[in-house]
Amino acid sequence: MLLHVNTAIAYTPPLPDYSVPQAFDLDAYRENAAEALHALKNELAGRPEFSEVPFESRVEEGFLHHAIRRIAEEEGVDLVVMGTKGATGAVEFFLGSNTEKVIRTAPCAVLAVPESAREFQLQKVLVPTTLRPEQLRVFEHLAQWQSFSPFSVTVLYLNDPLGLGSSDAIEAKAHAMTAEARLRDCTVLIGGNTFNEELAILEVAREQSADIIAMGTHQRQGLSHLLFGSLTEDMANHSDIPVLSIPLKLKR
Repeated sequence: MLLHVNTAIAYTPPLPDYSVPQAFDLDAYRENAAEALHALKNELAGRPEFSEVPFESRVEEGFLHHAIRRIAEEEGVDLVVMGTKGATGAVEFFLGSNTEKVIRTAPCAVLAVPESAREFQLQKVLVPTTLRPEQLRVFEHLAQWQSFSPFSVTVLYLNDPLGLGSSDAIEAKAHAMTAEARLRDCTVLIGGNTFNEELAILEVAREQSADIIAMGTHQRQGLSHLLFGSLTEDMANHSDIPVLSIPLKLKR
């Protein structure tokens, strides 16, 4: 499904004494957006690599993350794929990017593709993880992807949040979880203590030539999000390769 959301309507004042300026004709906008999406759909459908992919297009109005969440729930969407330019500075702290908001609210996995991403080849996946029980959901989700497209997985463990202590204990825990999830072709990489987990993950991704960084997210909102933030959202904002966020409360 190709989706375009007209977010301008969400900021139009709902007051009877004011009218939308003629410079922004909502009816014309809807028609033009629908025509542009229809043309894109036909262009993609005409490519050999998409010959067996059924396409549909849809134009909605409102806030982007609200529209995506509603449609994903209504249509039983399995994956949201969206481009991102990221957000930095005060904008990132107070408002965040659209991608962050979608990651935080979507009922399914979200693949954020940065504007600077290279040509996509799904061969190597990096999975930063705490190895806590809820992280099994991430491994299970990737195992489902492996049934369609084989790839290798590097499990990255940083700062020893479980206090496992030895490398042997960490590797045993990681291999037990990946085996339970039936995730294949896995190696375990143990990082040292670091104050900047985001930077450490990005450095390992570059060293490993990873094609995707896959991470679980608790989808914290409100005060919880303000206090604790989200490493997954930060990665989606700053990574130069795609980031797959998988809600840890995702229904099986």
